[in-house]
Amino acid sequence: MRRFFIAALYLGVSGCAALAQDVAAGETSFRKCARATASAKTLPTIGPILNGLDGRKAGVVDGFNYSDANKSSGITWNEATFKEYIKDPRAKVPGTKMVFAGIKNDKELDDLWGYLKQFAANGQKK
Repeated sequence: MRRFFIAALYLGVSGCAALAQDVAAGETSFRKCARATASAKTLPTIGPILNGLDGRKAGVVDGFNYSDANKSSGITWNEATFKEYIKDPRAKVPGTKMVFAGIKNDKELDDLWGYLKQFAANGQKK
């Protein structure tokens, strides 16, 4: 019985570690988008800055010309809405300007979200 308990405990702990977000891997994933969007470290060339994304309404960054579809989407960004959107932006918001095939890998989505959510609206790490 003791061996069973130790094995179950080990599996539970290792399973939690596997679910952890890897911020460094998220930064690597973010580089796929770096020309279009930005974190505190870069300036965008096409899209809006993503600092302070968690809890922000879609279509509100000053200086970016959002599509009407994005501005009227009613989205408030959080982990679930971001992941759904970034898997297939045009399916989530038909009419968006974002031309991106999407990220389908759940681990990559977790890591990317972990990277983005660390930045406050002012670009500083939380």
